[in-house]
Amino acid sequence: MAELGSKGVTAGKIASNVQKKLTRAQEKVLQKLGKADETKDEQFEQCVQNFNKQLSEGTRLQKDLRTYLASVKAMHEASKKLTECLQEVYEPDWPGRDDTNKIAENNDLLWTDFHQKLVDQALLTMDTYLGQFPDIKSRIAKRGRKLVDYDSARHHFEALQTAKKKDETKIAKAEEELVKAQKVFEEMNVDLQEELPSLWNSRVGFYVNTFQSIAGLEENFHKEMSKLNQNLHDVLLGLDKQYSGNAFPVKAQPSDSTPAKANKSPSPPPDGSPITSPETKTVNHELEPSTLEAPGASIPKSPSQLRKGPPVPPPPKVTPSKEIKQENIVSLFDDNFVPEISVTTPSQPAEAAHAGAEAAGSEAAAGDEASKTEADSGSSSLPAVVVETFPATVNGTVEGGASSERADMPPGFLFKVQAMHDYTATDSDELQLKAGDVVLVIPFENPEEQDEGWLMGVKESDWIQRKELDQCRGVFPENFTERVQ
Repeated sequence: MAELGSKGVTAGKIASNVQKKLTRAQEKVLQKLGKADETKDEQFEQCVQNFNKQLSEGTRLQKDLRTYLASVKAMHEASKKLTECLQEVYEPDWPGRDDTNKIAENNDLLWTDFHQKLVDQALLTMDTYLGQFPDIKSRIAKRGRKLVDYDSARHHFEALQTAKKKDETKIAKAEEELVKAQKVFEEMNVDLQEELPSLWNSRVGFYVNTFQSIAGLEENFHKEMSKLNQNLHDVLLGLDKQYSGNAFPVKAQPSDSTPAKANKSPSPPPDGSPITSPETKTVNHELEPSTLEAPGASIPKSPSQLRKGPPVPPPPKVTPSKEIKQENIVSLFDDNFVPEISVTTPSQPAEAAHAGAEAAGSEAAAGDEASKTEADSGSSSLPAVVVETFPATVNGTVEGGASSERADMPPGFLFKVQAMHDYTATDSDELQLKAGDVVLVIPFENPEEQDEGWLMGVKESDWIQRKELDQCRGVFPENFTERVQ
């Protein structure tokens, strides 16, 4: 019978709790729909917001403090391994062996004491501080449920009073339940109204005490650690003074690379001849090996954007540059140089051109052999000599077929060039070139208007068709062309 009674009581409590939950749910739905008013306390709601903020800050501080303690422990282990390494390498016959062992022992004790004090004075205090929040949080939630019960009892009592058919028994019972719900709610509300502001104000003192403890512990720890480090420094300084002149100098081991470094700056030869450096070999004399190995280099960029400045470097060419031509002109007056000039007749233009090419090729080959011979003997290499033959003239007039050929050219004709790459004109005074176009180069009317790297000319096809220089001429980049005549 007792068991049945206890089971009956338990079943009654369960039924009562279920009924309360249904009543609260119904009341919340009515309040959200606006069919029932809700009791609000703005001051208490502000206290709840402060409580949640305080709990969030305390939880974060606890997490960061645990991370800090883990880092201190990791530093302790690293410092311990470092001192153990010092003890292993410190030989027994060296002075200060006992002192280093004592310093290592004190170092370990200092780290252990620092970690333990942090746990006692910071982490445990933090845990105690946060331990009061769960209980208060549950009481706030319970207070909210009791407020819903109070509103539900109040609305039920008001409904019975405003009903057309009044039942005094039900009204009395409803009034009794309202008074009971109001009493329970007010008791919890009053307690929380006192505790929450007090808890909110206590956070300042807790933060001050916590961080003061951490700062004080760190200060004492670093002071003691500084003393140990100074003692270790003195021991090692004594060791250095005793052995610095005997066995401890560290010298670099000889290697095969040492003589190579010494040979980078060779001494001058006995005969006093100048030293041939790689730099002087390639300046204004020979083309770079990289450019010779890559004749199909990429097309150079147009220098049209640099008309007022230096032009874009020209593409790799096997013909000598302007600087080489200037040196070749000077070398023509050397006593050892004898040019071969062939005079052709108008009936043999092709043979003359072929013979001139063979002569220029033989002389270039001879110049190359001479430069190789001089390089082998220790002197700087000389450029290959390129000789350009011109028709013989008498009293300033060209003999033979040259006069007729010059007559077909535009006034002031200098030489011919052939476009090696396509060039798109970017201005009205520029020529549009395609690879293979032949251009007749003429001088600028005003030499001061000529920009570096640019030439004035007219395409040969346009000149043959129109014979109008003013409408056909234009400027073009020199590094896009190659001289052919």
